[in-house]
Order: sequence, then C-alpha cells, then structure tokens
Amino acid sequence: MATNDPTVRSAPASLLVVAAHPDDIEFCVSGTVMQWIERGTRVTYCIVTDGGAGGYDPLLPRQAMADLRRAEQVHSAKLSGVADVRFLGYPDSFVEASVELRRDLCRIIREVRPQRAIIPSPEINWARVADLHPDHRAVGDACLRAVYPEARNPFAHPALLRDEGLEPWTVHELWLMTGPTPNQYVDVTPVFDRKVEALRIHTSQTAHFDDLAGLLRTWLSEHAVAGGLPAGRMAEAFQIVHID
Repeated sequence: MATNDPTVRSAPASLLVVAAHPDDIEFCVSGTVMQWIERGTRVTYCIVTDGGAGGYDPLLPRQAMADLRRAEQVHSAKLSGVADVRFLGYPDSFVEASVELRRDLCRIIREVRPQRAIIPSPEINWARVADLHPDHRAVGDACLRAVYPEARNPFAHPALLRDEGLEPWTVHELWLMTGPTPNQYVDVTPVFDRKVEALRIHTSQTAHFDDLAGLLRTWLSEHAVAGGLPAGRMAEAFQIVHID
C-alpha cells in the first residue's frame, strides 16, 4: 500500500543517488532531492556511464558528447544544490552488474557513508518499458548487490579495506526509482519550476522537446493521483526498501 507519511519522507542526514546516465536524476528524483537539501541533507551523485550514446546530433563525436553530458550534469547538480558529483565512466548502453562495477559502487558507498540511497530499480517496469533503458536495470542490480551484502562485508572486495582503508558501511534504506511497484510518493509541486530548470540544462537530451514542462507535469501529476495527493499536485514515485 502506498504511503505519504511525512515521517517516512523525512530528510536523511546523508544521501547517495546513483544513476545510469546524466539527466536520469533530473528526470526522476531531483525534486525530492532539492527538498531534502533544503532540510540539511548532504548529497552525493554517482553517474555510472559516460553518456556517450546519448544525444541527437550524428555529427558530434561520441567523446565530445560524453564530455558535454558530464558538464551538463555538473551544472545541473549545482543548480539543485549538489556539489559532490562522481562519474564512473562506464560505456553508455553496455552496463553489466560486473564485479568491477560493484567494487566501484562499494568504494563510493564506503567513502560517502550514506544513511539512505536512491538507486534505479533492477526490475522491468512493463508499463513504461519503452521509456527505461536497460542500463537502468543493470545499474540497479549492481547497486543492490553493492549495498547488500558487499559494502557492509569486510571480506568483499578486500582491497578496499586493505589498500584504501575504507571500512565497511551499512545502508539501511533504499529508495528505488522507475520501478513497477512504488509505495511512496513525494510531493514536488513547490520545486517543480526548479526541477524543470535543472532538466533543461541537459540541452543535449532535452532541446528537441516542444513542451518539456508539460511532459513533466503530466508524468508527475499521474504519480500524484496514484499517491492519493490533492488535485493539482505533482509527485515523484519510489519504492522504499528497508535492509536490516
């Protein structure tokens, strides 16, 4: 059953947001993140791929696209209030939940030591399958394995502790984005204009939309209705998973 209990929505002290591509966060969860930052949350973004397969200009070299998308993400994050943005640089469209990716995610979890993490859902959302890239699910799978059991296990990826001094860390709460079974809806109406502005910064991905604000308004309004929010509100959707 979906819940909108304000105690569940309370801002964590620290948050790690992991996404497959530059712009995923702005599309899916930036309104929630902005509001938590206003309440004092320390936030780190981790972008897994270089974004080099994105965009719509066939004449632009792929490395130039990757560089552009990295710059767009840093600028957009800054507008949202996030200064700590980390890029893992995996090739766009070829992500697998490999040992190497899980190790890199474990490193960031142990460095950041977040109370809560927002990650892509590893499940297929058949209702929106055309909107969701396979990289999202692969990153979600890798994140889930990194959070449990690897980041908390001193014997998983032992070089992180032995060579880098990174002590194990337990993330007790995951908020999954883009999954098929959300159970939490966060009202982002107060920051909707900022959310749109942050997304517009990703010009390489959004310039072709005739009405980007209208698209977001429709999508977020559907979430608000599903969450039982009052008419005219807009919401981002999550599935909350507690890991003891």
